[in-house]
Parts: sequence; structure tokens; C-alpha cells
Amino acid sequence: MSQHLLIKIMEVNEQSPKEKNALRDYFKLGEVGAYFFRKKDPTRPTNFNIKVMHGINRISILVFLGALIIFLIRRFLMG
Repeated sequence: MSQHLLIKIMEVNEQSPKEKNALRDYFKLGEVGAYFFRKKDPTRPTNFNIKVMHGINRISILVFLGALIIFLIRRFLMG
């Protein structure tokens, strides 16, 4: 386990019961989902460079999630 994860787990164990959901909050994917399914904001600047940047970001997130799923399938289902 990485040292950062161990420190985070120890911090969660030391917190009060109301704050124990911090570990669950740490692994939320809400912001990733919001990145794909958000409404267009008319106050944001739009130009070709920003559109391409966001497109590449979306592609990289999808490729990463796909690779993670393939890794987990190979690791746990195929032994």
C-alpha cells in the first residue's frame, strides 16, 4: 500500500463518527461524471483550443477507465 493511502486511512480512523464518511467521499466519482454531463455555461470562454483540450481530456479519462476495468477483470476473474 502506498504511504499516502495508509495516512489517509489512519486519518479516517481518528475522526469522529460524523466525519467517517471521508473515505467514501475520497473515492467519489461525482466530479468525473459532472465533467461529462454538465450543462454548457454561457459565461465560459469558448474557442477551438479549449474545445480540443476538453475533448482530449475526455478521451484520456475514458481510456484510463477502460484500462482500469480490463485490469480488474484480468486480475480477479481470470486469476
